[in-house]
Amino acid sequence: MTSLDIARQRLLNQHIVEPTFKSPSEVVTWLGPVQAQEYTDAKWALGLRMENATDAIAEQAFNQGAILRTHLMRPTWHFVTPADIRWILQLTAPRVHARNAYYERQLELDAALLRRSDAVIAKALRGGKHLLRSELGVALAQAGIVAKTNRLGHIVHHAELEGIVCSGPRRGKQFTYALLDERAPQAKTLARDEALAELTLRYFTSHGPATVRDFAWWSGLTVADVKAGLSLLGSQLSQEVIDGQTYWFSSATRAANDTAVRAYLLPVFDEYTVAYKDRSTVFERVGMNKLGGSMEILLTYAIVVGGQIVGTWKPTLKKDTLLIETNLFTRLTAIERRAIAMAAKRYGDFIQLPVAVA
Repeated sequence: MTSLDIARQRLLNQHIVEPTFKSPSEVVTWLGPVQAQEYTDAKWALGLRMENATDAIAEQAFNQGAILRTHLMRPTWHFVTPADIRWILQLTAPRVHARNAYYERQLELDAALLRRSDAVIAKALRGGKHLLRSELGVALAQAGIVAKTNRLGHIVHHAELEGIVCSGPRRGKQFTYALLDERAPQAKTLARDEALAELTLRYFTSHGPATVRDFAWWSGLTVADVKAGLSLLGSQLSQEVIDGQTYWFSSATRAANDTAVRAYLLPVFDEYTVAYKDRSTVFERVGMNKLGGSMEILLTYAIVVGGQIVGTWKPTLKKDTLLIETNLFTRLTAIERRAIAMAAKRYGDFIQLPVAVA
């Protein structure tokens, strides 16, 4: 297996090459938590892996609670299913709490005040209420708790990590919060070893081939935790040493033998790029040195051809048409350009607008 093979295998395992999922919740269950810092783009990340997906379908799934959005790992926003939210929180939240401790001290948020804030927020939401963050701030202020800007953000973030609140349905374009007990009453819990084994298996099955450091980065867990998770899985995972690094993947993985020229327009923070500590495999064709580093590319819209990033794209609404401007890093063949045009049309179908490519 080469670096190019790794990239192509990840396309297959993430169901980008063969988008067979029927619903957003199926995608999120398969991948595990899906980074959702940019909400609109995160919906496209799900649609990219689905059959006949539209933005409206993804929006409906979110508003109905089939997928939830909360802070789970690293820490940042993620989509997660109601069934998985509690056991993943129990596994990953302690590490996020530890990372947040410094900022909480700076904001004078001690344990007693945070417990009190959690209770105020829970009371304000009880009975199926869905409130904006600003409205939670009003409830906190009425209880004598100063909660504005960053302080309010950290207080609500703490309530998410404690499993008290999660996303509610949107109110127009604004986001609400709901009680997790009411939004996901069937959420299961797992013993720590069970949860560690389950998250480890899901990551290497859906994101593999990947390394220990890749999973540690993605999950926010320690390297020791990752190694413990691998030891719990036995023969369910296979490994291969490539260029001196050990890559893990599901023992049931089907080899990626598709040689057709396909292109994909990735959203920002897509799991195909952001879910790995080492992202060099997607820059084999262009070369990371030529681009002056890869992080900036991961933070914008990437064009992928044959598993490789070959440029970026920028969507701009022009009246009733979406204009997609491309910035290519390398010369492409006519077939590859046609593949990009097809990828653009697919994105247009998702947002249900005609698309023009510049």
